This record gives sequence, structure tokens and C-alpha cells, in this order.
Amino acid sequence: MSALIGTLLAPALAEDKPKVEASTPIASGTRFVEKLAKEDFAGAVAQFDATMKGALPEQKLRETWQTLKKQVGPFQRQLGAKVTHQDKYNVVLVTCQFEQMKLDAKVVFDSQGQIAGLFFSPSQAEAEASGPPPYARTNTFRETAITVGRGEWRLPGTLTLPTTVAGPWPAVVLVQGSGPNDRDETVGANKPFRDLAWGLATKGIAVLRYEKRTKEHAMKFVSVGLGKLTVQEETIDDALSAAAQLRQTDGIDSKRIFVLGHSLGGSVAPRIGQADPKLAGLVILAGSTRPLEDSIVEQTRYLLTLKGPLSAEGEAKLAEIKASDDKVKKLTTADASSSEVILGAPATYWLDLRSYDPLATARKLKQPLLILQGGRDYQVTRTDFDGWKAGLEGHTNVSFKLYPDLNHLFIAGTGQSTPEEYEQAGHVAGSVVTDIALWMRK
Repeated sequence: MSALIGTLLAPALAEDKPKVEASTPIASGTRFVEKLAKEDFAGAVAQFDATMKGALPEQKLRETWQTLKKQVGPFQRQLGAKVTHQDKYNVVLVTCQFEQMKLDAKVVFDSQGQIAGLFFSPSQAEAEASGPPPYARTNTFRETAITVGRGEWRLPGTLTLPTTVAGPWPAVVLVQGSGPNDRDETVGANKPFRDLAWGLATKGIAVLRYEKRTKEHAMKFVSVGLGKLTVQEETIDDALSAAAQLRQTDGIDSKRIFVLGHSLGGSVAPRIGQADPKLAGLVILAGSTRPLEDSIVEQTRYLLTLKGPLSAEGEAKLAEIKASDDKVKKLTTADASSSEVILGAPATYWLDLRSYDPLATARKLKQPLLILQGGRDYQVTRTDFDGWKAGLEGHTNVSFKLYPDLNHLFIAGTGQSTPEEYEQAGHVAGSVVTDIALWMRK
């Protein structure tokens, strides 16, 4: 998805609200979502703690809310809520139905009952019931818990190991797209990274996947803000740690360790390969070759015109996103200390991405590349795939494949791809798993 760090936010009136006692964290969380739905931003901000009031004042909350409306359409109703506890915080997860997809609103309350964090991300409620893909034989592999990294940013992960193929096995690290993704890269009713792990392990390839830092340590970002976050801290450091750990893992062929990146993970895969030249190769699934802020504008235009020509209201919404795009492009190094969040990320994040050219970096790599693209992908499009092909023309260690019927998650479908499609349970296409496995075997 296009939003970073999960700071999606939502609109309109709630219906079918869960019946809860007035004093519970769930009641407080659902009432807060109602305030957002009614666009009572003053009332919403009044519940924030001091840090949140500084990071997300009333006008900024209003702007963020409007951005969400452009991405997923009007709010329709609350579907349910639950509470969990993390350290001294109560975390209320309110599942919300929007016009184009379901989102989980994560409202974080401190010990005083004030809101210390707010995150919106694709709902995971339906994905829990999703069964294994047809090409995965669950009796051919085993899974074990593993911790990626050390120190304060340790991440829980899962190592999937073949059991019917003798080792040492080739292995691959899976690197997620933008946002606070879990180890399965759960989106709506789908778990593409679980599909890849089980499918590749069935074919004799070990797979390591883990919770993304911005998901596992979301509370730290709540308490200290996004600060000087860059894609290095968000994604790259942990991918490098994971690859290094695999080299020290029994049963793994240390000379055949790959990195597979999807979406943002695919875009920065060449940067990971540059930092770790010992990697055996890189797989790029739906990696963008263009600036992220431009892709957000393109996605917004696509979604606003799904049901017909751009309306006057749509023009206004698109103009707002373009204004944010322009603000990103005007950032200079003097803005690096700014706490302002633009399109879901701080200035340091955008400045870091600006200094990175995926194609120029890829051209310098000695590792082989496999670049795959779904033909129905509206988030990273054929334009990006053609960009990889043009930019790496003549490089004999690069392979390309386009799958006309697949969407951004590499799941098959027909017609125009829409956000609602992610709510339909499916699996990564078997042909994608086969092609990746054959390429790694070569």
C-alpha cells in the first residue's frame, strides 16, 4: 500500500457500533473513531496526550483524515473491536468498513486513558481463516520461531525449513512493502509472504520472514515520533541482519542466500544487494523505479477514476495530493530536522529516498536479478516494469517476467484491479513460486 508507517486515517458516520460498557478501553476507542467519522477533530485531539497533540494537531489530523478518504473512500461502519495490552498501554483495534476496503484502526491509550498513538492499516480479520495455497504441501516443511536482529529493534520471525529435501538448502529473506506489515505481509484476506514461504519450502528452499520494525515496535514510534526515520531503519537494516543470521544457521547454504523484496522492498532490493555483495541474488516483485511520491499521485488518480471521469470533488482531492507531492519535491537538507509528516513520512524519509536511484544502483550490482510484475497492478505499474527493462538493457544477469492476470499481491483476477479485490481471499499464483524456485536453483 502507498501509506507509510501505517498513518492512514478515516471519515463519516459509524453504524452498527459494538455494544460495550462506557468505562472500557474498547468504548473509548470506538467513541474516538466516531469522532473521526463525524469529523469532530477538536474533540478527537482533546483526547491526545501531549506528544500526540504536538505531532498531530487538529489541522494536521484533519489533513491526514482527508488523505485517507482519497485512498479508501468514505467510512461506512464499525465492524467490531478488541483490546490487547502492550507494556503500559491498552491497544484498541477497531475494524472499520470503508467504501473500498476494510481497515483496522489501532488506537493506543496510556495509563491515564489518553491517546498516545493512532494507526490505520489493512484489516487482518479475514486473513486468519485463509488456508494454505494448493501448491504448498505442509508435510514437506517445518517452521520454527526465530529472532531477527539484536538490541532494542529485535524482531520475531519465522524460519521455514524443508524436511523432505536434503540440505544444505538455499534460503531467501522476504522484505515487505511500505507500512507496518506483519511477517506474512497480510493485506485484507490475503497473506502473500506466507504463501511464498510455504510454496518455496515445498520446493526445497528455506525462507525467513519477520515482523516489520514499524509494526513490532510501533509503540516506540508513538513515544518518540518518526524523528529521523529513513528506509534504512525501516527496512534495510533488518533485511541485512536477517541475511547475516541465515549464514550462521545450521542447514543453510551460506553461499546461496537471496533477498526477495515486494513493492517498497523490491524498490530498495538493489540497495540491500549493494550493502551485502555476498548475497547470491535478488528477486524484485513489483518494485517501483519512480519516486514514491509520484506513485502516490498516480494511485490516487486511478482510484478516483475507477467509476468514471474525474469529478469536481475528485479534482480537488487530487489537487491536495499533488500539493503534498510538490511539498516533498521542494524539501532540502535544511528540512531534515523538521517534524512535519508529509504523505505519511517525515522529511528525512523523503530526502533519503531522493538520494537513491534503484536503476543506477542495480546497474552496478554483480548479483543476478529476477524482476517480476503483475499486469493488473495499479500500485506499481507496467511503467515501472518497463523502466527496469530499459534501465538494465544489455545486462545478461537480469531476468524479467510479466504476469498479465496478476495484481499487486501476485494473485490472479480479471478486469481492473481495485482495493476491494484485496478483501477476497486468494493465493500468490503457483507460477510465480515455480519461477522463483527455478531461478534460485539455477
